Amino acid sequence: MRLALGIRYDGRAYDGWQSQLSGRTVQDKLEAALAQLAGQPIRTLCAGRTDAGVHGLTQVVHFDTEVQRAPFSWVRGTNRYLPDDIAVQWAQEVPASFHCRASAQSRRYLYVLSQSPVRPSLDTGKVGWSIHPLDGDAMRAGAQYLLGTHDFSSFRASACQALSPVKDMRHIEILRLGAGERCRWYFRFEADAFLHHMIRNIMGCLVRIGQGNESPDWMQNVLDARSRLVAAPTYSAAGLYFLGPQYGAHWGLPAEVTSGSSWDSYDGLP
Repeated sequence: MRLALGIRYDGRAYDGWQSQLSGRTVQDKLEAALAQLAGQPIRTLCAGRTDAGVHGLTQVVHFDTEVQRAPFSWVRGTNRYLPDDIAVQWAQEVPASFHCRASAQSRRYLYVLSQSPVRPSLDTGKVGWSIHPLDGDAMRAGAQYLLGTHDFSSFRASACQALSPVKDMRHIEILRLGAGERCRWYFRFEADAFLHHMIRNIMGCLVRIGQGNESPDWMQNVLDARSRLVAAPTYSAAGLYFLGPQYGAHWGLPAEVTSGSSWDSYDGLP
């Protein structure tokens, strides 16, 4: 039997998603909890690996098992053994042909940024921060250069293991909530796939444009250069959220991971 799970986690305490010798990753905690419940080792695959400090609102994993349990039992039973900052949201049996990574049509990320003259306190680790005011129109103009299919090498970490730097950026939306010197910015991204540190490197460039240090068309120069040397430094992981993959409706998965689902269907955001 192949099962898919939807996982939500606060990434602040972990060394990212992927299993490491330290055992201090989300995958390590999840697999330990599943093994406790199933009485046997279980290995999972995920839709999109996240870095240390990055949060997951709807990470999707799948695994194969001979253990027969109702979906709600996988949810409640696994959560019993998980730390408080990781929780299974849903479980569903899927066809053997389903693959959480290969079956995804796109992936979505959100970056939450606090614009304020003082650093975050209650939201430490959950939002990025800009002490300087940002120009939304300038950032939106810069973001337009990234839409479509491009070589994103300028936004790729040196440790990236992706076979190709060419990705299709399908949607970027920049929203502001609040007025004056204190406000929240929400940056929404959707692409067929993302490179290692791609969103954080794009954020560094967008913030540089928003602060008036570069013009919007500088983004085209960065893209064309295909070199990290010309782009802005990697932005903080604190405000980055993996909203999850998007699948075709024929898989019958929950609405938040079905293609065409609303951007506004995610709760729990700062």
